Amino acid sequence: MNFFDYLNAINDTKVDLMKDDPLAVKEYKPFMINRGLSYFSDTVMQANEMNLYSDIPREWQFQFLLNTITRKKRFSKWHKGDAETKAIKLVMEYYGYSSEKAKQVADLFTKTQLDQIEKQISKGGK
Repeated sequence: MNFFDYLNAINDTKVDLMKDDPLAVKEYKPFMINRGLSYFSDTVMQANEMNLYSDIPREWQFQFLLNTITRKKRFSKWHKGDAETKAIKLVMEYYGYSSEKAKQVADLFTKTQLDQIEKQISKGGK
């Protein structure tokens, strides 16, 4: 069972997936469910409540969302991180920076400097 099954149950089918399946509790990923619900204006408040009370058991979180969110088909594209440019990847690997810090400083390097960095970290091969 993947988290889309849980989102579908919460949003549309209203089927209690955890009722008879003990493994369903372990497969429930609260972060991903809350993220999926945060894309919609009518479910963002419930997702935020579950983020605030993330220490309560997973089955309680699922029951809260299942019973408080109105039945409706909801579709959205999942936000994906920006594709990292070659310069950012080089700066991250060479200096050991995080992606955020590398994004901040990548523009400071010239093309020549980036070529030198690439030569120094080259591992060979094809």
